Amino acid sequence: MSSLNFKHLRYFWAVAANGSIARAADLLHLTPQTISGQLRELEEQLDVKLFEKSGRNLALTDAGRMVFSYADEMFRLGNELQDVLQGRIPGAALTLNVGVAMVVPKLLAYRLLAPVLAMDEPVRLVCHEAPLSELLADLSVHKLDLVIADCPLSPTLNVRAYNHPLGESGISFFAARSVAHKYQKNFPLSLDGAPMLMPTASSALRRMLEQWFDTRDIKPLIVAEFDDRALMKAFGEANAGIFTSPTAVEDDVVGKYGVRVIGRTRDISESFYAISAERRIKHPAVSLITNAARSGLFTTD
Repeated sequence: MSSLNFKHLRYFWAVAANGSIARAADLLHLTPQTISGQLRELEEQLDVKLFEKSGRNLALTDAGRMVFSYADEMFRLGNELQDVLQGRIPGAALTLNVGVAMVVPKLLAYRLLAPVLAMDEPVRLVCHEAPLSELLADLSVHKLDLVIADCPLSPTLNVRAYNHPLGESGISFFAARSVAHKYQKNFPLSLDGAPMLMPTASSALRRMLEQWFDTRDIKPLIVAEFDDRALMKAFGEANAGIFTSPTAVEDDVVGKYGVRVIGRTRDISESFYAISAERRIKHPAVSLITNAARSGLFTTD
């Protein structure tokens, strides 16, 4: 194979990072035809197909994702070298790009990430919220350093990443103060026919709750379903129904939303994971998150 053409690789990286040739052309001040030609030359040189059509946009092939991960690291190191030579690195903030799956409770995500803000070394925390599948795709091309999820990475997915268990928590049930006493008595049978706010079917918690209700012959009245559990809590605060949250952040929920705990169970347990591209965690902020979760947040539940 002839020497790699880094100009072609830069154009490829720009297209992959921006999702289309047109956007990359605008940023590079080149014509789309020029970039298309350079991409074809790079594919011929590497003897692999880097992109495939996905609607109106381009999607990376498996080979394209691998090339992008190398290119991303190469250009990051090149930028870092320039910063070092120009004296800009000392004192600069370390960046941590974190993806938080939409089904992860916001208060719990905050508690997991808060230790990063107290690190001696300055860290710039960048948080992204999206469905888990989208976050894992970004993790696979190194746009993210870490993904926080309520389930481990499935071995059936074609993503080279590793699960790092953070801990697990039982479930607490909450209701508005004005009606909490009604459901505290004779819990959990008091939930039969009670208005219930539930996570959508995309959440592992939804399936566990349904099974838990079925085994106890409890039939709550499901009045609303939510992907966003912070929105679910806001509805609960307004007395729209009973909702759940991990017991690990029970005090936070009571303090923030002014609701009361009506009952708890350890029969339902939510587990949380840090998913990273590293088998052995090297990023100091990611290491802090995992250690703090295992030694603090999930030890008092």
